[in-house]
Parts: sequence; C-alpha cells; structure tokens
Amino acid sequence: MMIRTTLATISVLLALALPARAADDVIAAPTLRASVAVTSDVVRVGDLIDNAGSAALIPVYRSPDLGTTGALPVAQVLSVLRAKQVIGVITGDIKEVQVTRLARTLANKDLETAIASALERRFGLGDAANITVTFDRGVSDMRLDASNSGALQPVATRYDARSGRFDIAFEIVNDNNPVPTKLRFTGTAIETVEVAVLTRDMDRIDVLKSSDLALERRPKAEIAGEAASRDRTIGMQLRRPMRAGTPIRVADVVKPDFVSRDQSVTVIYQVPGIYLTTRGKALESGAEGDTVSVLNLQTKRTLSGTVTGRGQVTVQGASQAAPMPAAVEQTSSLKRDEAPAPVDTDALVRNLVEAPAPPAQIAQARIPQVRVSQAPAKSE
Repeated sequence: MMIRTTLATISVLLALALPARAADDVIAAPTLRASVAVTSDVVRVGDLIDNAGSAALIPVYRSPDLGTTGALPVAQVLSVLRAKQVIGVITGDIKEVQVTRLARTLANKDLETAIASALERRFGLGDAANITVTFDRGVSDMRLDASNSGALQPVATRYDARSGRFDIAFEIVNDNNPVPTKLRFTGTAIETVEVAVLTRDMDRIDVLKSSDLALERRPKAEIAGEAASRDRTIGMQLRRPMRAGTPIRVADVVKPDFVSRDQSVTVIYQVPGIYLTTRGKALESGAEGDTVSVLNLQTKRTLSGTVTGRGQVTVQGASQAAPMPAAVEQTSSLKRDEAPAPVDTDALVRNLVEAPAPPAQIAQARIPQVRVSQAPAKSE
C-alpha cells in the first residue's frame, strides 16, 4: 500500500514537471526581416532572418554594390532558404526584402584635401588651402567597404617641384582585417593664389571699378610679384594698358591721377592765416599727395606744389616753415578803435609766388595775418 502511494506521488510530480521542461525546449521560429544592412560582399542566412540558429553563417546571396540597395522577392528567398535546409520561416505580410550594402564614401573633394595636406609646407609648397590638385584619371567619389573606418594616412609621398607631379600612397585601417586597405593616387599639384583679374580691356587712364574685376585662382608661378586683392585694386588706376583676363599685381596699379599734364588747375597759396587761389596749368601729371610743377598763368612763373584734390595743387608758403613773430606782435598791439592796416594783396602774391621769399623778407612785410580775414572793428 505504501509503495502504491509513493509511485502515485512520483507520477504527479512528473506530470507537473513535464510542461515546464517542454516550454524550455521550445525553439523560437525563424522570422524573415523586411530590410537588411550588410557590410560584407555576401548575404548570409543570419542577415535575412532572425533566430537562424546554426544556419546563420551560411552564405545565400551576393551583396549589392557598395552603397546601393537591392530587392529580393520573398518567394525567391524562401526557395533559397529551403535549399539550405532552413524551413518554417515566418514571413508575415512581407512581399520583398530590401538589402542595403553599407559603404564608406570618400568624396573627390576629400581626396584632394588629403593630397594637399600630405604636400603642405613641403617641397617648396605653401598652405594646403592654396594647393590645387588634379588627378591623372578623373577620380570621382570612391566607395569603400564600411569596415574601412580608419583615417587616410600617407605612407609614401613623391613630388617633382618642376613639373608639379605627385605620387602618393595611403593606408586605411579597417575593423575586420589586420591588413590595411591601400590606395594610390597620381596627378599634379600646383600652388595657386587668389588674384583680381580684369573683365575687360582697360587703358591707363581708366579708374578700376568693382565691375571691372573678378577673383580667380592662378598658379603662383605665373604672378611675378605680389598679387593684388580686389579691395586693394578698386579705385586705383593702371600703370599701363592691360587686356581682359590679365591678373593684376600690386605693382600694376597706382593712385588715380588727380591732375593731368596741361590740365587747367586751381593753385592754392597757403601760409598761416592766409588762403589765396589762382588759375594755373599743370606741367605734369600726379596723384593725390604727389609733388608736381604748375605754371602760374598770371605771373608766368613755375611753381612746385602738392596735389590735394582733383584739379587742385597747393603751394605752401615759405613762411609756414618759419614763423612770423613780428607780424603777430604788431597785430596784438592794435587797439579796439584802431582800424587794421590795409593789406597789399599784390605785394603778398608777389612775395608768395615770385620769390620764393626767405622768411626774413616775409616778416618785413609786417602783414597783420590775423586781421586779413576779419572785418574792420566798429567804433564805439
């Protein structure tokens, strides 16, 4: 009786334990994925379905090209999987599987920058930003396997400064392979400068405007001297006639002539307290600040003055370099009811123009310079 009871108890315990053990032995059903991203050149079972088990590493398709996406009909996928002994795949409502092959893209601009950086401040070249790179073969954007995650590292660099030819080898470290990926590029690299060029033919007398100029990059070797920037060129005048497309150097431009030879100009005679003007003729051309010779049309004497404006030459009197203490003292002694002494303008012009007079002679004229521009004082 006791034996029967013991056997019954064991049977109950086994019955209770069986469902739990069965639940542990259940294998999740393989499920198809609607989209797949791969990094290698083959698509494996484990890429296409979840819960692939031991079949996950079996290759079933060739991957699309780097950086592209392909579509696989579900019926075709299931047929291939059955051939690999993978059955019972749950597809749901999926009609096709999108397979994308990941890639690392090296843009053409990135490759040019890498070349310029490898040559920067070497072989007589300057900054990388001023190096223009041209590949032998029209290198477009490059796509590499996504596992190539390392930076472009130059490992061999050759450059001929006379021809501008380069031959540079790079290595890229990748995640899946201890052997780095090797790349090699050849072409020409030339240092350039940004320079203002003429957009039209221009004569020497023309003043440069914004519309007359365009910015271009030209080989540095073609610019003999310092290249002129756009801001430094606008408003200047060419030293010689130049044709459209010609790069402009600093030495090619000057300040515009404010006075031209044989031009009628205003001659200004200026000493402390006195400002007189007359007409003259320029005997030579000059820009602002230049010293030119002018002919006084009244006295027929040749003077030397400074160009101070368009059609304007200023002649500084000799008295500016030497003060006139006598004239100042005489002016300060005038009484309120005393009229200022009359000014002999003709004598003043002769002293300023015909001399040039020495300081002592001008002082003897005893001109009340402060009173020249003032009205006579009213008597009380």
